[in-house]
Amino acid sequence: MTVPMADLPAQYTALKSELDAAISRVMATGGFILGPTVTAFENQIAALCGAKHGIGVGNGTDALLLSLMALGVGPGDEVITPPFTFVATVETVVLLGATPVFADIDPVHFTLDPVDVAKKITSQTKAIVPVHLFGQLADMEGLRIFGLPLIGDGAQAIGSARHGKEVAQWSELTTLSFYPTKNLGAAGDGGMILTNDDSLAAKLRLLHFHGSGGKYDYHLVGVCSRLDALQAAILSVKLPHLAVWNEARRTNAAFYDQALAGIEGLVLPKTRAGNVHTFHQYTVRVLANRRVALKAFLAERGIATGIFYPVALHLAPAYTQRFGGGQGDHPESERACTEVLSLPIFPELSEAQRVYVAQSVRDFFGP
Repeated sequence: MTVPMADLPAQYTALKSELDAAISRVMATGGFILGPTVTAFENQIAALCGAKHGIGVGNGTDALLLSLMALGVGPGDEVITPPFTFVATVETVVLLGATPVFADIDPVHFTLDPVDVAKKITSQTKAIVPVHLFGQLADMEGLRIFGLPLIGDGAQAIGSARHGKEVAQWSELTTLSFYPTKNLGAAGDGGMILTNDDSLAAKLRLLHFHGSGGKYDYHLVGVCSRLDALQAAILSVKLPHLAVWNEARRTNAAFYDQALAGIEGLVLPKTRAGNVHTFHQYTVRVLANRRVALKAFLAERGIATGIFYPVALHLAPAYTQRFGGGQGDHPESERACTEVLSLPIFPELSEAQRVYVAQSVRDFFGP
């Protein structure tokens, strides 16, 4: 048996007739950039995530970059981020000439630790970027008390909520990614920015279209980052299935929780109290330096796994060379990078596949 980390062909096959029809409709109109298909999708996602406004952009990285631009982040500013994240969270800060200031994660949920954030705030702090890692919200109550603008990196957290409030209700700006393997994935790149702030939304609609309103009237220095109509059409077909897919991920997670319970040397993920977790990843900790061996053992059995992420960004050469930092600066992030391993949890995962994964993990650790 083989078990991949995702099965995109299976998802396409299940929706083939609807997807092909949606693509054909866009092709027939010739309206590939923005237009009513994109607007309708923006409105649907905004409503789902608890926002007034959705601005479709080229990808999740651009969503972060444009959000920082909308807040006026630039040289001399500091932005607090975790080092245990995908590089886009940090590189976008640097691209604008600002300084990323790293704060460590909490070791249970892998998200930004407000206690460490408090130590890093200075008069130059312009924003905080909590990452809703693996599909659940960070400790937003603990971060909101600082009174600084929050950009929620929700690339892995579409459909997540906390205490009944959807993901976009917790931050001034929230970013999404529609990378193909995300819970809601495009046939290519795509992203979105969500906000309840009318002025920020208006600014973003200029910024993502060369700083103009679509004509040759440049009000701001912007970029070209627009969600195209073909991707919006594809995502609109998939969107009605998202709730079922997210529930399937939770079901798979609950199975693993039970099937892998009690294994010495394996720490299972925990959902923060009050959170609705979407389980973009099911990420365990493998203790005692056994992760490499477990990953290889599962690969021999045809089971794919992922390491998200192998390097804490304060130790990555691109950032260490410019901003300093060294081993031991952020111990929880560094430890996570040596221990985390993600198991297959995609919604199309069959019962036989998940049983096979769980039994294989148990076989590795022994009776």
